Amino acid sequence: MNNKKIRMITYTALFAALTCIATMIIRIPTPTKGYVNLGDCIVNISAWILGPAYGAAAAGIGSAFADIMSGYMVYAPATLIIKGIMAAVSFGVVAVFSRKKQTSVPVRIMAAVAAELVMAIGYMAFETVMYGSFATAMLGIPGNIAQGVMGVISSVTIYEAVIKKLPDIKHG
Repeated sequence: MNNKKIRMITYTALFAALTCIATMIIRIPTPTKGYVNLGDCIVNISAWILGPAYGAAAAGIGSAFADIMSGYMVYAPATLIIKGIMAAVSFGVVAVFSRKKQTSVPVRIMAAVAAELVMAIGYMAFETVMYGSFATAMLGIPGNIAQGVMGVISSVTIYEAVIKKLPDIKHG
């Protein structure tokens, strides 16, 4: 294995751990027994730094581990898929605009919003199947919107204020 691949695998493991920690460290309960957290901040940042494949792996694995360790085991498989897709979508939006030389705060906001829409729709679909009721699944929408808003604000702010200023980071 070459050094670049080893480095990317190491960064992926690091971002998976950071995603897990960010998801677990601050948990604001929602009425549907879920919780709002800072995990989506790292989901977006990992996508923007690592790219779609490694970013998706870090986001999905880290978030799924947080579900497992927090007693939400039933959500872990869905979370693995939903958070991985979120990262791929977030990277994709930035990649499309960066080809046009338009990587800026509005582009990162659009990318994060697109990722959060994936999250809200993904969990609504999963909970519709899990509960056998679309109406019951809709009860999670306000919490998912709060989660999404927190994810957009935190990821764009931290990326622009801190990550973007680091000299050795490849910015997607």
